[in-house]
This record gives sequence, C-alpha cells and structure tokens, in this order.
Amino acid sequence: MRREPLRSVAILSDIHGALPALEAVLAEPDVQAADRLVLTGDIAAGPLPVQTLDLLVSLGEWVTWVRGNADRELVDVARGERSEHEVSTWAGRQLRPDQVDLLDRLPHPVTLDISGFGPVLFCHGTPRDDEEVVLVDSALSRWADVFAGLDPAVRTVVCGHTHMPFQRMVDRRLVVNAGSVGMPYGRPGPHWALLRDGVVQLRRTEVDLERIAVQTVELSHFSGVEMWVDHYTRSAASDAEALRVFAPRDGREDSQES
Repeated sequence: MRREPLRSVAILSDIHGALPALEAVLAEPDVQAADRLVLTGDIAAGPLPVQTLDLLVSLGEWVTWVRGNADRELVDVARGERSEHEVSTWAGRQLRPDQVDLLDRLPHPVTLDISGFGPVLFCHGTPRDDEEVVLVDSALSRWADVFAGLDPAVRTVVCGHTHMPFQRMVDRRLVVNAGSVGMPYGRPGPHWALLRDGVVQLRRTEVDLERIAVQTVELSHFSGVEMWVDHYTRSAASDAEALRVFAPRDGREDSQES
C-alpha cells in the first residue's frame, strides 16, 4: 500500500549534543505538530552526547535519522581512534555500545514524500557525500556537480553541515539548509526548518541563551564545556566569517585557477 505524503516535516540539523537547545526546539508547537521530525546529521558530537541520543531515541518512529560526518567520527572514536576535535574525542568515548551501533547504522541520504514538494532528499553535506561543502553563494556549476546523477523527480534537497540557514533555487531545484540547533553560525540560538503545504519556513527558537549555557555546563562533564558554551551558545560566529572559512572547501578557488 502506498503511503500518503507527509503534510509537515520539522528539520533539525547539527544538534551537536546541545541538549538544552534541542529541548527548546522540541517544545515548539509546530515541531510537536509535525508529521515527522528529520535529523540531518551531526547529532551527538558535543557536550551532552549520551543524553541527546537517549532523548531522540525515546521519540520512536516519529524521527527519521540521517548520518552526518561527525556521527561517523564518533563511531571511529568509540572504536579506538582519535578526533582532531577535542569535544568529539571526549563525546565518542562516552557513548554506550547501543548508541555506537545506532550511529553506525544511520543512512545517508534519505528521501521522503512530502505534500507540496514531492520526493524530498535529506542529506548532510551533499547527496553524494556527508562531508562535502556547498554554500548559499556556491557557483551553479558547483551545484550541478554535486547534484549529478540525482533523480530528476527530486526537486527539493535539504542539507546541513555548514550550520548556516538558507534556501535558494538551483536550476529549478529548491535547496534548503535548516542551520544548526547546537552550533549556529549567523545568529545565536537554535535554528531549524519546517516544510509544510509546499512552503519552507526557516525558524529560530527564542531562548534565554544564558540559561541554556548554564544548563549545559551543569549537565556536562566535558572539561572544555565552559569554552564551548561561550563560543556556540552565548554567541555565534557571523555568517560572513563562516562563509570565509568554508568558501575554500566548495571548489571555488580551483575553478578560478582553471
């Protein structure tokens, strides 16, 4: 039997183990009313990895999980490797075996049928690579490259990875980035997105940043948690700064040289 398309989908990306920020977003009425919650990767690599995964698992089949590069990294750390990121090395070592197995089995990408959009592809970096970078100002030639081989029926792609919310058209295909719940670039506070009745809403949950920072510090045993919340909770890198950092990774320098 063919399932009816989902009417509304809430998208949470790059939570990065920021449990209080996640709880604030989950309390949003439009999130609670959504037919499905989709996580577009990088779920637990942060100061509260175990608690974050436990909360999301408790939500059952309402949640659709998509793998991010940091999720792969946590699995590698849990199995004896080390990350270049201190928080990821710490977080991977906190996970229980069942949580490591969960992250190891996450799919990438995932496609869902959504009313008003048709088949929507959810990925982390790009449909072909969970670590690949594309940005709101990436060249159309770059987008054409990363979308090569994508099913023509997919007219909407939702991605994460760069922590900056945007939507743009790419040769008649809609691209959406929900931004980051736990490590936002642009404005502080948890960002997320809603797809409903053919309309994209980029949303930001209003929170008491200081309260969320204090909660994170109180709950986490990560030795660098104070520095983490100062950088990612109390403030945020500007979108301009983040774009400058990410830009060399979207291939634009190579295209300029050739």
